[in-house]
Amino acid sequence: MKQSLAFGNSRIVVSMLTLVFLTTSVAAEAAKMEGFIKARDGETMILQASASPDVVVLLTDDTNVGQVQGVLKARRKHMSMAALIPGLAVKVEGAYNDQHQLVASSVSFKGNDLQRATSIEAGMHESKQQANQHKAALELHKAQLDQHNAALSEHQKQIDANKANVEAAVARFGQLDDYYIMDEVTVHFANGKTKVEPQYATQVLTLAGKAKSVNGYMIEVKGYASAVGSTALNQKLSEDRAGEVTTILIQQGHVPLTRMLAPGAMGESEQIGTNSTEHEQSANRRVVVRVLQNKAIAGL
Repeated sequence: MKQSLAFGNSRIVVSMLTLVFLTTSVAAEAAKMEGFIKARDGETMILQASASPDVVVLLTDDTNVGQVQGVLKARRKHMSMAALIPGLAVKVEGAYNDQHQLVASSVSFKGNDLQRATSIEAGMHESKQQANQHKAALELHKAQLDQHNAALSEHQKQIDANKANVEAAVARFGQLDDYYIMDEVTVHFANGKTKVEPQYATQVLTLAGKAKSVNGYMIEVKGYASAVGSTALNQKLSEDRAGEVTTILIQQGHVPLTRMLAPGAMGESEQIGTNSTEHEQSANRRVVVRVLQNKAIAGL
């Protein structure tokens, strides 16, 4: 009698545990969720619900996708999973797995919601294309701007270098009204002579070579004579001396005529000292050769 009672109680306990398990299983199977599809990647959807955090929804081959129709929403039209696009309001039924992902057995939506989501997705796609085009245009503009700035920087470096060279030359030699004096050589002559001695010819040719590195250079040649003898003779000597140096510059130094200023015959003008000693007279028998740079060109 007691054994039968114990056996009956055991069966009751087992039945109760089975009922609890089945109730829990039914509750899990009956999980439902409504919201908007936030993102979709193949079989995985992110569902955004208003009253809960985002839920990961898994789609399977057994998931039934349908569109509810009719005034009372009583009819259901089977749809492809391709209809599940971001922005679509859906109702999902299924059960959670061990990773707390909702495995969908059914996904349903309204027809007008699908049309709205399709329009939104099309607009977003177009906006994304426009944004990509705008981004590409901005990147191209930035590249062009960087290239332009690099060119400006290089040009500024050239200006600064040219300015430094001009300032150094001006500090060393001086300047005229329209020209900077970049370099000069003085050629001395024997009394009453116009021939250029070899050592001075070498200096003149060296000057011509350096001149060609100066942007927009010009060469000025001025001949002088000491105030000994007649003024007319001294004027002629200064002219011939300037001519001899000019010939060396053109024929041996290969300086173009377009780079030569007209030779100046200065005669007895601009005497050095009192011209009363042999040393002063020798200093006055001279030709001054200058490399000039136009101030306007130097400023470029």
